[in-house]
Amino acid sequence: MNDCNCDCDSGGSQRLAINRRSANITQGKARAPNRSMYYAMGYEESDFQKPMIGVANGYSTITPCNSGLQKLADAAIAGIREAGGNAQVFGTPTISDGMAMGTEGMKYSLVSREVISDCVETCVQGQWMDGVVVIGGCDKNMPGGMMGLLRANVPGIYVYGGTILPGKLHGQDLNIVSVFEAVGENAAGKISDQELKDVEQHAIPGTGSCGGMYTANTMSAAFEAMGMSLPYSSTMANPHDEKQNSARESAKAVIEAVKKDLKPRDIVTRQSIENAVAVIMATGGSTNAVLHFLAIAHAAGVDWSIDDFERMRKKVPVFCDLKPSGKYLAVDLHRAGGVPQVMKMLLNAGLLHGDCITITGKTVAENLKDVPDEPPAGQDVIRPFDAPLYKQGHLAILKGNLSPEGAVAKITGLKNPVITGPARVFNDEQSALKAILDGRIKAGDVMVLRYLGPKGGPGMPEMLAPTGALIGAGLGESVGLITDGRFSGGTWGMVVGHVAPEAAAGGAIALVEEGDSITIDATRLLLQLNVPEAEIARRRAQWQAPPPRYTRGVLAKFAFNASSASKGAVLDNF
Repeated sequence: MNDCNCDCDSGGSQRLAINRRSANITQGKARAPNRSMYYAMGYEESDFQKPMIGVANGYSTITPCNSGLQKLADAAIAGIREAGGNAQVFGTPTISDGMAMGTEGMKYSLVSREVISDCVETCVQGQWMDGVVVIGGCDKNMPGGMMGLLRANVPGIYVYGGTILPGKLHGQDLNIVSVFEAVGENAAGKISDQELKDVEQHAIPGTGSCGGMYTANTMSAAFEAMGMSLPYSSTMANPHDEKQNSARESAKAVIEAVKKDLKPRDIVTRQSIENAVAVIMATGGSTNAVLHFLAIAHAAGVDWSIDDFERMRKKVPVFCDLKPSGKYLAVDLHRAGGVPQVMKMLLNAGLLHGDCITITGKTVAENLKDVPDEPPAGQDVIRPFDAPLYKQGHLAILKGNLSPEGAVAKITGLKNPVITGPARVFNDEQSALKAILDGRIKAGDVMVLRYLGPKGGPGMPEMLAPTGALIGAGLGESVGLITDGRFSGGTWGMVVGHVAPEAAAGGAIALVEEGDSITIDATRLLLQLNVPEAEIARRRAQWQAPPPRYTRGVLAKFAFNASSASKGAVLDNF
């Protein structure tokens, strides 16, 4: 046995395969006081020979995404005990994007990804746990928990809290994006105040994460495809019993992984990330997946760049008809066969690495062995592979003099994939939203929302309020919008985010002036400021970085340390 108790390679080559904590507390003079702390919690002598499994519990009453997680944590604890382990429960925070949207609080959303990952790493390493079950619901719970798993690199699994069931009004399904679009419809005089209130009161019927292929469901599906969650678990609804059963089985899978010394970095490889991105493309997932998988790859030590998304987009079709740009919700995908059905079709097409190991201890191909080759008849959530919605993926990387490091756009479903128009420039989200609601944005305009990047926001807030208002006002297809901030997974339209370098770092987006001509060209993957280079150089020479908006606290720390969006906006890219 190696006597070293440190994480010598930040990945665990010198870790104890099992009972790291148990072995540690029985060595030398530390034995008595350390054991005493455990006896105080009801441990018995035999418990010290059992694996210590952390349960990172994201339960909170902040948001419906997380208010249904305690029953999953309880199920995981029961599963750990049934499999012969000890459960050590600790909490992680959450920020509700849906609630914070359009407010100063939205700046804390991406910051929470880093806080969550720090919490998981700190507790698992500080308490020397043998394994960990991470349970989360809202958008940043997903990448934050996964990054923490990869940093700690002890056997672990991600348990998604589950999707929400659709709301209902007048026989129509509703979801969180319905509310933001209704705000725009109300401002445009298309619906009354009472109709807006009815949508607000019926859109969210209970617990679970936002129901379309928005960010939370995109990331959960990707984690399943990557092998870090159990098959079928990513599209289950939080209120349904199968979600609790899956949490219990997930905990048991971690005990088996501890016995086999199967760790996250054994599972999360370049090939398994390709599997995840293939599913993201096939299902029409969120633009946020680009940012988060750059960060996940960084945490895993995997070579993965923003250009790899464009490489994958060119070869993977979109064959699932899911919101926000499609018709169906995650619960509909689940009934149609879930992520395993999507993966089996990709595997048969040669677009999946079937030999990747998963948390089940089996390979992807072994997990999919009994999944049908074709989706069930009588449904059109999952289209036949040879009759997709779009022949290529939807998440495109646009470059040009406005985004030499890249920007991210959803390019499928657009009637007009090219727009050239006058810039309407805003240095904050609120003034841009007011301009839309006041009717000052016209068809053909290109809105520029800047100083909203990782450093400038800080925290790269999402722009669902302005984009939802554009859709509601009937301008979603005729107005372009570019930003160094982010978009909600529920966003669609002629929008381009993650523009890098960002304005606060002196990117060209900071040099745009009101009325400048800008081209967004989804066919040529171009984002261009149509101004002579000499004029751009003159403006650059005169530009001065604005003072930081925060000088203390978590937002100041994030702004100081955050990398470019093209690198995942991580804080440890030293």
